[in-house]
Amino acid sequence: MGRFQKTILSTIFLATLGLACNRTNNQDNTVAQTTDSSNNCNPLETREANSPEQSPAFEGQTRACAITSEAAYQVEVLAKGLNKPWAVEPLPDGSLLVTEKPGHMRLVTATGEVGEPISGLPKVDAKGQGGLLDVALSPNFGSDRTIFWSFSEPRTGGNGTSVARGVLSSDNKRLEQVRVIFQAMPTYDGDKHFGSRLVFDADGHLFVTLGERSDKEIRPQAQHMDSHMGKILRITTDGKPAPGNPFIDKEGTLPEIWTIGQRNVEAAAFDGEGRFWSVDMGPQGGDELNLIEKGKNYGWPLVTYGEEYSGEPVATAKTQRDGYEQPVYYWDPVISPSGAQFYSGDAFPEWQGNLFVGSLTDKQLVRLQIENGRVTGEERLLKDRGQRVRDVRQGPDGALYLVTDESNGELWKISPASTTGGAGL
Repeated sequence: MGRFQKTILSTIFLATLGLACNRTNNQDNTVAQTTDSSNNCNPLETREANSPEQSPAFEGQTRACAITSEAAYQVEVLAKGLNKPWAVEPLPDGSLLVTEKPGHMRLVTATGEVGEPISGLPKVDAKGQGGLLDVALSPNFGSDRTIFWSFSEPRTGGNGTSVARGVLSSDNKRLEQVRVIFQAMPTYDGDKHFGSRLVFDADGHLFVTLGERSDKEIRPQAQHMDSHMGKILRITTDGKPAPGNPFIDKEGTLPEIWTIGQRNVEAAAFDGEGRFWSVDMGPQGGDELNLIEKGKNYGWPLVTYGEEYSGEPVATAKTQRDGYEQPVYYWDPVISPSGAQFYSGDAFPEWQGNLFVGSLTDKQLVRLQIENGRVTGEERLLKDRGQRVRDVRQGPDGALYLVTDESNGELWKISPASTTGGAGL
């Protein structure tokens, strides 16, 4: 879905933030690093806001200070010619699994050799935003070679997000013992907001992030406890409700539900402290970073920042309501987030603990500095490459691996700059 901006001056919006300071766009690397949004900093975002009349709930909730990394990195294009890749998952041996939205999964070696499509995947409904989506390794992949993936499943009367599992053959050419373990309900005849990211927690249970299918007639189900739409779920590796789920014994409530009120979560990750975060693709001017806590309600479509793509207000929404969670951070204008990774490697010590988020609209990689549960700085990387960043993952070597959402998509490796290279090569 396209993102559009109205021509509205953002002066009023910036004044509400108390950030009417001398701004410099850090895309030319002229902004000095600062971490305190109350210290008259230079905010990274200086474009006109879509919703300048909206005020953040607390200082630093949007338009964080611009920060500039001193890490010297190089970008290697490992593979080209991928067909709208959606996810990348590094394997222990340095190779990588890549999903392509039309329905193929491939293995790419550490040196960039692209394999033929892996056989054994069920059919996908590859229309609109649907298709083959995320892929995640079993926590015991080294011994069981099991992988999990999400996809838009064709069904009688429409489609829906489903999760499947299978065993990757020793030659990496086929999936065996394939079965669908979970189907998000209800089935709906649409082509938008399928979610979905798959993330394992420390207990070996699987978080599944979902969208609310976008259309106005179904989006209220993000608040309905008898629907999976607009929820984050937590299931076992067999697709059952995970023990300890907050609503597992509540009558009239689906037991897989972990949190409610999400719009379309295509980015989620655990940080180094074991906290679970999501980045929700919001309405125009309302993408948001959330700290996900058991049983909480994140508001959509009753609480949100931003507006409809038409420029009209979200009719059911306010920016704040009692009993609903506020985002830790939101973007106005939007970045269209997809893919997230908290960095923990040794290759880039300066980046440890930072959150990296892919951006589709702005065609870049977003780096967030987070301290004490608040965003204290933001940087945009790789914008000069002009490609939609769909996913970002950290490999066992400490490098970051990205895929770009193009019909001629690419797989990139970000690693420390060599003696013959330089930043952003």
